[in-house]
Amino acid sequence: MTLIPDPDWPQLLLAGLLAFDVALSLRPAGFIRTCLNGVAFPEDYWWALIAIKSLAVTGLLAGIWHEGIGLAANVGVVAYFLAAVVAHVRARFLGFELWINCLGFLGIAIGVLVLSYTTVV
Repeated sequence: MTLIPDPDWPQLLLAGLLAFDVALSLRPAGFIRTCLNGVAFPEDYWWALIAIKSLAVTGLLAGIWHEGIGLAANVGVVAYFLAAVVAHVRARFLGFELWINCLGFLGIAIGVLVLSYTTVV
């Protein structure tokens, strides 16, 4: 049994989307600012989200060559966006940002997990 993603293009897609999200978060676009303010996430800690997503990108890419790392990173991305959904629900901030940002990324991350690792088991 191998824990290398097969096929690896979904991992690359998720890594690219997260990298784009990181780039948008460096100088937060309006919808990102609205999203983080909507769930009352302290602005002093926005940098941590950038660091977490950057590590996820690194893990997803490293996992293409190093067994198990991509799977762990992919599971981490799913957990991250599940936590984001919970934050949105708790804050009752259920608008566009929840549906596109959180649920969209969550769906993609779950899809990548299924596409890349279902042949492993």
